[in-house]
Amino acid sequence: MRLQNKIALVTGGASGMGLAFTRRLAVEGAKVYFTDINEAGGRQAETELRGHNLDVEFAVHDVTREADWQRVIELVRSREGRLDILVNNAGIVLPGDIEQCSLASFDRTLDVNLRSVFLGCQTALPLMKANGGSIINMSSITALCGEPMALAYSASKAGVRFLSKSVALHCAAKGYPIRVNSLHPGYIETPLVAGAMQHVGEADALEFQSRLMQEIPFKRLGTADEVAGAVVYLASDDARYVTGTELVVDGGYACH
Repeated sequence: MRLQNKIALVTGGASGMGLAFTRRLAVEGAKVYFTDINEAGGRQAETELRGHNLDVEFAVHDVTREADWQRVIELVRSREGRLDILVNNAGIVLPGDIEQCSLASFDRTLDVNLRSVFLGCQTALPLMKANGGSIINMSSITALCGEPMALAYSASKAGVRFLSKSVALHCAAKGYPIRVNSLHPGYIETPLVAGAMQHVGEADALEFQSRLMQEIPFKRLGTADEVAGAVVYLASDDARYVTGTELVVDGGYACH
């Protein structure tokens, strides 16, 4: 119960890593508000988690819309009066290299993966200033190593990495007791990764998977639960002197 009596907000929480984060934060004692654009999936997840006596609440949320952020933050403020943990997790992958990636795909990826983190930090900050807390922004190993088949995704996640550092420095300079860090998962078994593979040809997908197994020292993809432990650490008081940094959870991939 490392997060007992904490109030958390997780975006993209209806499936994949976001759902794993929501579950783990609640297991550790937090009251978790989780959001997603997928209402059906979110309601189903809410029912499942509440069935395990976990204190969670779902809200529909388009993370690219400022008005949606204001509505969700106001919901948390009106119910709880504070926010201790924000996990900016919502994201998409639209595969494509520099020759294949359309402008529309590039813009959409930056909207969902980077604009959303900007909006989340900006709208949540007033609610977190007084009591402090932890902002965890989901970046990626591709922000450190790059990936030719995920040009827009890599660019967006690199932006998240440095946006996090800028917000961390701002909070420290202002004396706000808010820590801001980026989390960099490697290749994780999630619906996001599976969906991305469906957008490339079978030959390209097989080549990519073969390359990954050669380059990941652990010789396997990670699981969402393995990343959730890192979220709990950054959210907890165990990380009270950790801000402006990146935490990598990648099975050794970045060692290359």
